Amino acid sequence: MIFTAAPFIKNIGESKLRHKCSLEFANLALSGKKIGMITPEILELTSEIVLEATTHGISEIVKLCLKNFPELMWDKKFAKKLIQEVINGRQVELFRLANTHLSDGSLTKKGLMKAVIKWTPRCASPDVSGAAFLMQRELQWYKVVEDRSEPSLKSLKLPHHPLTKAQEHKTCWEAFVEQREDLLKDAGQWMKDTSSSCSVVATLIITVAFAAAFTVPGGNDGSTGMPIFLKKGSFMTFAIADALALFSSVTATSMFLAILTSRYTIEDFLYALPGKMIPGLTFLFLSLGFMLVAFGSALTMVLNERLKWIYIPINLLVALPIVLFAMLQLPLYFEMVISTFRPRLYRPKKLWK
Repeated sequence: MIFTAAPFIKNIGESKLRHKCSLEFANLALSGKKIGMITPEILELTSEIVLEATTHGISEIVKLCLKNFPELMWDKKFAKKLIQEVINGRQVELFRLANTHLSDGSLTKKGLMKAVIKWTPRCASPDVSGAAFLMQRELQWYKVVEDRSEPSLKSLKLPHHPLTKAQEHKTCWEAFVEQREDLLKDAGQWMKDTSSSCSVVATLIITVAFAAAFTVPGGNDGSTGMPIFLKKGSFMTFAIADALALFSSVTATSMFLAILTSRYTIEDFLYALPGKMIPGLTFLFLSLGFMLVAFGSALTMVLNERLKWIYIPINLLVALPIVLFAMLQLPLYFEMVISTFRPRLYRPKKLWK
């Protein structure tokens, strides 16, 4: 019944089943080939399979080959080719796997630094959304290779190409920056546009929250000047939510202004700019929520005397835009938080679970 109403669910199930059966078949085939083979034959048979799977980013096949033929992890020539192909294709999962189980000697070659410097269309990973995240990922790749290289490679000067006009040799970092000038412009423009749009929304919330603080629902007593609904519990909810909305929106505006006035150097996209964008988005989300809570409590105070049940639909309507905003923006927010404070590139990956 479910499959008839939603055919895509059936297609997803069939796709997962085919994927599982393919992995089991590959595991059986590799296990069968392992019997009676010596190490040179193993290297000749599986090295090309692993490298081809690495080129296409098929981490499951690579994992099966390394699991069934651990001899591959000790062959320095194969390990060097594998790591270079992983870096050329910016395969994060495969790098985590190789970085955990291959020897450290394969991670300290000059070719790895040249591989991470080179910018090709393959570097634009489909799991990265936006130029700013892509620039951050590229910086993470450079840093992780730099940290695992000899100190001499950090100041290595690359020979200039004979067809270029550059006469002086460039360091690895200078070549890295030069090849990503267009990406840097796109990333800076994304940051500016996002900060500008968010700062406009935060400014509107500041205006509304500030005005609501001096025009309380029900008005003030003519003789004492105190709010008429002061003794109601919903009034305290309104006052606290309005104050928190004002303070949160002011903080968010400050963070977005700090982004707009930044230098936008390439190093800023690693921690500095995302470190300002994350709290800015956090306080913007909080200010929206507090503003809606203040609106709901104010409306409840006004209509509660006439309609006792009015708080139920009001609370439901208040929750609707909050949930909608969370569904639309939280995926981008979580991606930024994880990419900045706990990037997958630095996390090890176990071969055997």
